[in-house]
Amino acid sequence: MIESCMRGDVRAQYQLYSLYSKAMYNICYRMTGQQEEAEDMLQESFSYAFSKLGSFRFESSFGAWLKRIVVNTCINQLKKRRIDLVYTEQTNDPGPEDDFVDYGEIKFQVERVMKALEKMPEGYRVVFSLYLLEGYDHKEISEILGITESTSKSQFLRAKKKMKEILASDE
Repeated sequence: MIESCMRGDVRAQYQLYSLYSKAMYNICYRMTGQQEEAEDMLQESFSYAFSKLGSFRFESSFGAWLKRIVVNTCINQLKKRRIDLVYTEQTNDPGPEDDFVDYGEIKFQVERVMKALEKMPEGYRVVFSLYLLEGYDHKEISEILGITESTSKSQFLRAKKKMKEILASDE
């Protein structure tokens, strides 16, 4: 299908879009927090991906390659909006006791979590989404956002705390 897309087959492009658009839209929405902007980022990402299909080397899955394009497109858009991460004094990396969360006791429905994610400050939402939902590690997040690794970690810890507060207040 990808090779057909490279040859300009519009039907193959539509099939590829149909296969990946929902998952990629979810990434866009989690990153931007706005439906219209997420739709724009999705279209921009697919346009870019289709124009750069020739650079796809089949070294990873197409989905992983596309996901990277989507995340980068969203990050660039957020940088244009000049997101303000809530920077705080940088201390040593959090200890293991600070990083422990008993996820077993947290049994929130996905819908509630997604609504809570919308209420989070943008900087928290971006780091939270990249780390927990998209699977990037703190080193990768620091490179993507141009922050230190310890800032990424502290942002994530604060985002988890904020998520708990939002979910608790919505009960």
